[in-house]
Amino acid sequence: MRSNLATPIALLLFIALICWGTFDIRKSGAGRKDTITLAGSTSVMPFSEKLAEYFMVGYPKFSIDVQGGGSSAGIQAVINRTVGIGMSSRKLKEDEKILHEILICYDGISIIVHPSNPVRDISLEQIRKVYSGKIRNWKELGWIDRNIDAVSREEGSGTRGAFEELVMGKEFIDNGIMVQDSNGSVKEVVATDPYAIGYISLGIVDQKVKALTIDRVVPSVKNIIQHKYGMVRPFLYLTAGEPAGTVKVFIDFVLSREGQNILRKEGLVPIRG
Repeated sequence: MRSNLATPIALLLFIALICWGTFDIRKSGAGRKDTITLAGSTSVMPFSEKLAEYFMVGYPKFSIDVQGGGSSAGIQAVINRTVGIGMSSRKLKEDEKILHEILICYDGISIIVHPSNPVRDISLEQIRKVYSGKIRNWKELGWIDRNIDAVSREEGSGTRGAFEELVMGKEFIDNGIMVQDSNGSVKEVVATDPYAIGYISLGIVDQKVKALTIDRVVPSVKNIIQHKYGMVRPFLYLTAGEPAGTVKVFIDFVLSREGQNILRKEGLVPIRG
């Protein structure tokens, strides 16, 4: 009799162990991180990555995946609902205004040259002429008799769109000008070419390049706040509707005093104190 009872008891214990193990697996599965994907502007991207780092320390159950692709690509990704948040460094076009727009901060566009370049100031009109191909030699800007290696961003870039609006006006960027696909790439070209000139986000200017004054106005957060520096564009987050759930939690953090202070420390102009 004892041997007959042993088998069903052992079987029950075995089933109980399996069930307990299954419960633990499911419990651990419930602890999976909620992932928020951002995509778009390569200008906004490094600052979103910085925000994500701080956010995930305070909210360990969340995972933030930040991708590039350019403002237009980010906008389209939100329209297609393939990402939770799009990033744009330009204003929305009429047909894109179906999206919900969240202004997170402002950024200046800096005109940069190699640190060895003696030119310190350039006018808005001169910038326009350089990029439209009407000025091609550094001699015309007060330096040596040498071609200017101008660098621009690609079509669809938010930085380029803002540059065209704020600087070019009705003029077109010359087709012969070198094109790069990110602010970082433009900075690297200028940092390694003494005869180059480019435009990038004020927030990523460092000692590798030199930012020129524009009509004798220094590109700085202070001058942007005081409306002295005019080459300024918005940094936007975009959603398919009113932010909700995990997306709202992250956006609320970005708009909080902590998030805005992070952006301020990174050289951007916050929308609130």
